Amino acid sequence: MRTISVAKISEVISKGIIKANLFLPSSVKTALKTSYRKEKIIQAKRSFDKIIKNFIVAEKDSLPLCQDTGIIVVFIEIGQNVFLKGEDLHTAVNRAARDATKKGFLRSSVVSDPFFRKNTLDNTPVILHTDIVRGDRVKVTVMPKGGGAENMSFLEMLTPSVKPQDIEDIVVEKIKRMGTKPCPPIVVGIGLGGNFETCPLLAKKALLRENSNSNKFYRKMEESILKKINRLGIGPQNPQGGNITCLKVRICTAPCHIASMPLAVNINCHSHRYWSTVL
Repeated sequence: MRTISVAKISEVISKGIIKANLFLPSSVKTALKTSYRKEKIIQAKRSFDKIIKNFIVAEKDSLPLCQDTGIIVVFIEIGQNVFLKGEDLHTAVNRAARDATKKGFLRSSVVSDPFFRKNTLDNTPVILHTDIVRGDRVKVTVMPKGGGAENMSFLEMLTPSVKPQDIEDIVVEKIKRMGTKPCPPIVVGIGLGGNFETCPLLAKKALLRENSNSNKFYRKMEESILKKINRLGIGPQNPQGGNITCLKVRICTAPCHIASMPLAVNINCHSHRYWSTVL
């Protein structure tokens, strides 16, 4: 049994929230630079140039990548051989958000009620997802999620009669209708399976997957959807369109009921921010 202080987890999350808002993951930066080289439409190429300059300035001057510093989503994987010492985990995670909001000069983006909409002024409460896993480590992942791309996400409760082509068509048609609203170039996370509440979580976790699917069938589906999205000609927030609308597509799956085929899509913008560490 390994003991880990909840206060330490809180400290790590606070720093992670700030880092995630200032520094794009290296894989995202590489994808944006590659897209700049591949883009053929001049106006779209200029848009990529501005996006690249933006993340360079953010790193250099310690400025948020986007004015929308997002609602804070935190994933914590807790090894079953870990004893968490100290205060309640939820309390500690929310304290981390308050600290990071103050220290990082982050915009307050959370309201306490959907209709009365009083701002909590400290980005709490955090959206916290916990999983118990094997081992004696704790993995923390922080994902600031902006409202624009999140608003474009969707869930469809389909039936098992749908074919792979139908899934691809639904996703691509929805993205076609979105146009530039989710701030492309986008990243597309797709959840397939599970049930009504778990499928969207699969889609959000898919956004965090660096590599293509290890399953050949789903890897081909990822590649096919990516090609179809980029044929739409929407481009990187450019009225003239562009060759590259999407940086990557990732699919996560789960077992589901014999009568169901849940499909969820979670979209992220070109400021595809997340940060991870293992304690």
